[in-house]
Amino acid sequence: MSTSEQPAVPAVAGPSEAGIATETGLSGESSAPARGARRGARNNGKPRLGPTGRPIRELPEPPPLDKHGPAKVVAMCNQKGGVGKTTSTINLGAALAECGRRVLLVDFDPQGALSVGLGIQPHELEQTVYNVIMERSVQVADVIRKTRVEGVDLLPSNIDLSAAEVQLVAEVGREHTLLRVLRPVMDDYDYVLVDCQPSLGLLTVNALTAADGVIIPLECEFFSLRGVALLIDTIEKVRERLNPKLDITGILATMFDPRTLHSKEVMARVVEAFGDTVFDTVINRTVRFPETTVAGEPITRWAPKSAGATAYRALAREVIAR
Repeated sequence: MSTSEQPAVPAVAGPSEAGIATETGLSGESSAPARGARRGARNNGKPRLGPTGRPIRELPEPPPLDKHGPAKVVAMCNQKGGVGKTTSTINLGAALAECGRRVLLVDFDPQGALSVGLGIQPHELEQTVYNVIMERSVQVADVIRKTRVEGVDLLPSNIDLSAAEVQLVAEVGREHTLLRVLRPVMDDYDYVLVDCQPSLGLLTVNALTAADGVIIPLECEFFSLRGVALLIDTIEKVRERLNPKLDITGILATMFDPRTLHSKEVMARVVEAFGDTVFDTVINRTVRFPETTVAGEPITRWAPKSAGATAYRALAREVIAR
């Protein structure tokens, strides 16, 4: 099928499963040049293109805030594992804090990767988000912990959370549990970023029900693109039945390798299918991210001058602008 025959896909509503399968039929065409793109650079009077194939739009520094809250809740969601959800949650949160925003990171994955990535050992925790959800006597403010990053707090998690999915099934209004838990602290923060588990189960539905927006980290790899249709279908169902305000904040291309044709082809298909829903910011593959996990710090602190830190600062400006 040629490009002209492919179905147009709304930027927010997303494609059907069949539509995404058609759009991911890689034809060997290369996307627009991804190398050498520099913010504000010009080539014969024309703006040079970024990895998305579009001119990179300049975004001003976010203005300072007079007061904090109420928070905008953003779910970092993709049912496929290993696409950069946790890495993006930590580093976007740190970059937002650099912009003067107060941020709460919610570890909503029983594996506790977000907690580990911020230097906290989940198995040593006496109370986590699980206790807040399941025990009425435990208040969320008592479980939130400060992190090493100024302006960033953490609601941690560990393997206990895996039991919540089963226990919540019998609860009345089970899909609104996380929203109920977060309500008392919403006025203390500007952003609440929820790191979802790699599934579309009840915990993820809880995160989507509590959220104002969804960021979908998408690895620049063929099989990642195929699974997006199922996720968008779930988002649409949550919007129709549980949370009318839910919207897709953006699709974040991660693990992009500008040296490979495959990454460029997948990027071209993503932009073709989702248009301006795709962030201009693209997260490249780098050895720096595994290093930051070991260090228990975001890349904006561990390697503040690295390309990865620069990318997440640019993403923070995009998120605030949207």
